Amino acid sequence: MKLLTIAIILLGLSAVVACATRTTANAVPEIFGTLPSGATIFRYKLRNDNGLTVGIINLGATIVSLDTPDRDGNFADIVLGFDNPQQYLTDSPYFGTVVGRYGNRIANGEFRLDGQVYTLAKNDGQNHLHGGKVGFDKMLWQVLQHSNSDITLQLISPDGDEGYPGELTTTVTYSLDNANRLTVDYHATTTRPTVVNLTQHSYFNLAGHDAGPTLAHTLLINADRFTEIDDELIPTGELPTVSGTPLDFREPTVIGLRIDEPHQQLVYGGGYDHNWVLTDAAASGEEPAAIVIDPVSGRTLTVTTQEPGIQFYSGNFLAGAFSAKHGAIYPYRSAVVLETQHFPDSPNQSGFPSTRLEPGQDYRTQTVFEFGVEPYDGGNDAIE
Repeated sequence: MKLLTIAIILLGLSAVVACATRTTANAVPEIFGTLPSGATIFRYKLRNDNGLTVGIINLGATIVSLDTPDRDGNFADIVLGFDNPQQYLTDSPYFGTVVGRYGNRIANGEFRLDGQVYTLAKNDGQNHLHGGKVGFDKMLWQVLQHSNSDITLQLISPDGDEGYPGELTTTVTYSLDNANRLTVDYHATTTRPTVVNLTQHSYFNLAGHDAGPTLAHTLLINADRFTEIDDELIPTGELPTVSGTPLDFREPTVIGLRIDEPHQQLVYGGGYDHNWVLTDAAASGEEPAAIVIDPVSGRTLTVTTQEPGIQFYSGNFLAGAFSAKHGAIYPYRSAVVLETQHFPDSPNQSGFPSTRLEPGQDYRTQTVFEFGVEPYDGGNDAIE
């Protein structure tokens, strides 16, 4: 879809964003920028007593900054992003956005529901990715309320939007507490049977957003299996064990240690770009789904979810192709993306957990990103 068409859509929604927003004292938003359509994009800040701050804009319900301390108390912004809102429409590989209606890929841009075939936008070769050409990441969300500790945003997606059936009303709430946990609560309802798979798509670099490759970060994923993919990154339907493969992160492992091994799954993904099948304990939130550690800064990220899967993407398509915030250039593999989700292509895979949503049902799910630090252990696991 041409940029002009996107601008028209956003201009039409700008009036909705401006209405009925409730804010509390000391929580006044800032102007983040203006789109060519004339729509003003606002940045809202969440803060806790420990100094953590999270910047969120109403375009795409996007996290544009996240400042956390290292082991010495020095703060840095640890999410990739842009200073200019226009770049989130034209340049962004989904930096920090909420993606929908369906996060990840749907094969051949179509699925069947109750005997009817629904044709979706094909924006990833012959496949559908992250909601299509104008997904939730490129839409203006209405801010329902905002305080220093939380913000609630809503988006109404009309029946037929990007090919999906049913009018879908989606609400996302970000909450920051004094335990350094950023909680993301998702809620959606539909007017017709449809499929839904929402996720948060922040690119993390725990050394700082502009610190370069994250191959020295260590990663744990609480999963025994993964969804095998073909050469178009579409699941084959098989759920092989991670045992004996470079996809085994059941113990903390340096990300760069095996990323270039000649394993067919890594060849297809250009590195890590796969969905892991979380253990029952991780999928219920009883145990972490994933833990990331930067050994240099000591910053840690623990992800807890209620979703059955998590997509780990190692920034294989980052290549310094654009100028990012504060003039940063993001090189190859300079981020860790952990998308909590139902499995890719679930509408076409009868053996996968269902993503179907019926009228009268509530889609509810929660993911928590917890930030911390660990003391220096004297080691050096850096991989260049």
